[in-house]
Amino acid sequence: MIRLGGSALSAKIIQLVIPMEPNLELVAAETASTIAELMCFDEDGIDEIRMAIIEACLNAFEHSHSPERKVYITFHILPDRLILEVTDHGKGFNPSDVRPPSIDEAVRGGRKRGWGFKLMRSLMDEVMIETGSWGTTVRMTKMKRRGGGCYDR
Repeated sequence: MIRLGGSALSAKIIQLVIPMEPNLELVAAETASTIAELMCFDEDGIDEIRMAIIEACLNAFEHSHSPERKVYITFHILPDRLILEVTDHGKGFNPSDVRPPSIDEAVRGGRKRGWGFKLMRSLMDEVMIETGSWGTTVRMTKMKRRGGGCYDR
């Protein structure tokens, strides 16, 4: 059960645990793609979900410093949306310390990293970050658009 907008909605939940090893973010991406396809997201929506979960996993792999070296992914499947939660049990961080990326600096050959959260926010309808000494959870929501064939299925 997940609580959204003051009311409880029943969600189908799928959980995935992956080790922090090279290319295993692709397992999460493939799972997300399959779920989004079964939910009848359009091709663009599926690609956006796939890219966002890859970014979230890579951030956890690279920045969490999790001693257990695992990422926990929960997919909440609702009639009108897919909610993805990517959790690590690392050190956490202060979101206000994350320097926004600069297109000018990237173009001039400088820092090309740091685009993950900006990219996730542009791909998904909502992105929330909960972080602390227990680790970090990135919660991303993608709404289904009407007219996508099996929207009401």
